[in-house]
Parts: sequence; C-alpha cells; structure tokens
Amino acid sequence: MASSDNQPQWHRFQILSLFGGGIRGILSAAILAAIEEDLGVKISDHFDLIAGTSTGGIIALGLGLGLTPKEIVDFYISEARSIFGDRFKLRSLKQYAASKFSAEPLAVALRKCFKEQRFGDSRKRLIIPSYNLGDDDVYVFRTAHHQRLARDYKVPAWKVALATSAAPTYFPATREVDSIRLIDGGIWANNPTMVAIIEAYGTLGVPLSSLRVLSLGTSEEICDRHRDLDVGGFWQWKTAAVDVVMRGQSLAATNHARFLIGKDNLLRINPPVPSGVLALTGLGVPPISLERPPTIVARKCRLSNRCFGAI
Repeated sequence: MASSDNQPQWHRFQILSLFGGGIRGILSAAILAAIEEDLGVKISDHFDLIAGTSTGGIIALGLGLGLTPKEIVDFYISEARSIFGDRFKLRSLKQYAASKFSAEPLAVALRKCFKEQRFGDSRKRLIIPSYNLGDDDVYVFRTAHHQRLARDYKVPAWKVALATSAAPTYFPATREVDSIRLIDGGIWANNPTMVAIIEAYGTLGVPLSSLRVLSLGTSEEICDRHRDLDVGGFWQWKTAAVDVVMRGQSLAATNHARFLIGKDNLLRINPPVPSGVLALTGLGVPPISLERPPTIVARKCRLSNRCFGAI
C-alpha cells in the first residue's frame, strides 16, 4: 500500500471497526453481506480504514485482501468444525490446565483462506491489535499507510490473523511473527474503535470532525448479573469476570469515541441475543437469518445516510 503522507485534506474519513468474539464473527460478516445486498455496494469501497480484533481481525484482513463478506461467511461455515471441534466433549476439562484447542487447525484454515498473500497486499488501510506476552505490552499490526510504517507489510496475512485471534485458554500463543509471543488483541482492544480513531487522527492527520465510524459487534448477550457477585470471590466471579471486563472495555471505547467525534458520527450495531444462544466457539447456525439479519432492516436508512455517502 502506498504511503499517505501527501494525503489531501479529508472532508470525510470513514472507519469500519470490527469486534472480537470467536465464531460469532459469522454474524458480523453476515451483516456486512446483507448491507452489500441491500444497498448494492461493495462494502470495502466505502471505508478509508478498517480495524479488526480477533475474529474481527480475520474479517478485516479478508475485506482488505479482496474477499466479499459472503465469502467470509462461507469461510466460517466451512472451517468452524475443524477449528472448534470437540467430538468427545472433553476439551472443556482440558481447558483448566492447557489451551482448549490446538492452533494447527486454525492456522491451516487461515493459510487456505489467505494463501500466500502478505499483510501489505491489502487494498485498504488496516489496523489489527494483538498483545505481546514477552514484552507484556500491546502490539499492533498496521499496513504501510504512512512512511514510518515499514515493519509489518511483509508478514504473511495468515500469521497476522493467527496472532490477533490466539485467545488465551482457547488457543496457545503464536510465535509465527519474528518469534514474538503474540496473543489475542481482545485482551486490550476487543472493540478497536478507539485504536482506529487514534490511528486516523494521530498518524494520518485526519481531523476528528471528518471521522465517521461504523462499529460492528458480534452480538451482545442479554444477561442478569446474579446478586452473588456483589460480595463474591473467585468462585462466584469465575465465569462472569471476563465477560464483565470485556463488556466494560467495549462500552468505554464506544463512549470515548462518541465524545471525541460526536455521537451522531458513530453508528454501533451489536445485536442483542438471549444468554447462551451464541457461544464463543459454538458450532450451531445462529438462530438469526444469515441471509438478512433483522438489525439491518430497522437501520438501513440511517446506515445508508450516515456511512455510505461520498468519501
């Protein structure tokens, strides 16, 4: 990707932010596919920067490398069982002492999907969060959209996808990129909206007033926090802790973004679902039509006016 140092003054700069969420990324891809069908557009043509974490990072890479959202949906459907298979239902027990799944099926699926393409082959500006366990610090993959960004463009796309989606306790850390111990970017930026805004404003010099963001989640579970949590210890919080932390992190990122760019310049789509319907590694087809998610029908007009104007 060419350097953007000589970028003209931005009248409108559009960001697509894609959340993490495991196999639930199929819902995000399905929503994008429905937008393409409803509005007769190529989704990637309408965004200047795409940010994605974990499963959202896989989708972002796919869009940047020319896949359609429908092809990404097909990827999830065809590869889910090989990546998350648990034939004898013993992996949950294994997870107490080791990663629940092997990284090999995921790596094989990603290599098959992205082939020999490099991160720098993306047709769009991309920003993909990960986390460096060795340095105990955040790690961000960025396409070469500025002259000082020359580190990541040669990295094979499948290795970037593996690094952003190596969720602790589900997959082992990957050392495929310069032997660095990388894990899921959802540790710190499961909702990468603020990461993208900072990149646009701080690196590309886009005024905050020019930014427009479509923030797309992987569903939001409706749940009632049990009163035992009020005074609970490790046992009471063992399942709720991660969910509460991730939800709080995501809401904070969205609220900060709305404060910076204006609430009318950020559209957040994160369909609510009943508790337990869409598991992080569930293999069943979501009980929502992948052909036409109902969220799209209600928000189509707002979406077309707010996010698909002239860039």
